[in-house]
Amino acid sequence: GQKDVISTTIINFNNEKMQITWAARELFPGKNVSFYYTFEGKQKDWKICPTYLLTHGYNSGCLFKKEGHTLAFSIKNSNGSEELFSKQLKSDFYIKPNRPENVTFFWKDDTVTVTCKKPEKGVRCLSLELQYKSKFDKEWQSRTSKCCRVEDQGFDPRKCYSFRVRLKRLVPFCNVVDYSSDWEAETFWMNSTLLDSCDDDINTQSNTVILSICLMAVLLMIFILFILLCKWQRVQKSVMPTIPDPKYIFADLFNDHNGNFQEWIDKTNHAMAQTKLEYEDPECIIEEESQQTDKKKSDKQEPREKIFSFSGAAGNNSPKRAQNAFLMLTSNNTVSFAGLHNVVNDDMYVML
Repeated sequence: GQKDVISTTIINFNNEKMQITWAARELFPGKNVSFYYTFEGKQKDWKICPTYLLTHGYNSGCLFKKEGHTLAFSIKNSNGSEELFSKQLKSDFYIKPNRPENVTFFWKDDTVTVTCKKPEKGVRCLSLELQYKSKFDKEWQSRTSKCCRVEDQGFDPRKCYSFRVRLKRLVPFCNVVDYSSDWEAETFWMNSTLLDSCDDDINTQSNTVILSICLMAVLLMIFILFILLCKWQRVQKSVMPTIPDPKYIFADLFNDHNGNFQEWIDKTNHAMAQTKLEYEDPECIIEEESQQTDKKKSDKQEPREKIFSFSGAAGNNSPKRAQNAFLMLTSNNTVSFAGLHNVVNDDMYVML
């Protein structure tokens, strides 16, 4: 009965090596056992285990080369005189594939395609599994397809993803045990760009934020300095007014006379004298010419207006004629007062 209940683990490593293990401490406490095997059921070719696996100093497994499709093994006591367990099996139903080789990633838009090199044997019994997760995912997301290409959609180009792939044996068509290869080295991708880790994405975003803050701070400082400079110039002008440069006020002194003050002042005085002559008052016009001019102007006026001339009345001292002259003045007529002081007396002249 013990020969039928012993639990063993059988692994065929890619049809290259066989590994059979057992729980030594639970099955054979305090005892050491020996392992024998043979292929194709040839009892006379029993071989002792070339490489033992140890657990706490006791034999707990055997590693040996795979030499055929049918395997028979036997676990015996330490000297091989007593058989404790035996079993016969098809080694090809316990294959564990190697890790995928030459894995490539292709990222386009929101679709990721992963491919690997096809194994030389057993391709129809293999599938390619892709697992991925972003920094926002707690668990791995898995996609499986026939060897050796798998494709999935819905990836966000703004997120960094961790990817890993492995090969799996199909159960139950090819294996009695669901064996998969070890995971290929984990890689990190973001929008078709390979990264060392997704922490680089976080650091990159942090660096971008820090750079933006620093740039804004610098611009703010420049703006504040500009405002302070403008205010300082205003204060400086109000406290310490700018002294005018004589070079600009007396431009002709420096440009035309090369700073020769005497030459410049002589020319300036000469110019002022000419200006004074040009703006002198015109000579007075004699009385007779003025009367003739007034007469010409009166001829051009409206018929209602009349001109009265008192010139030549110097010898007449009649008050009555002076009174008539005053009345004609008050009737909105034009009067020439030339010689009027000879007609009226002093009081009448003041009244006019």
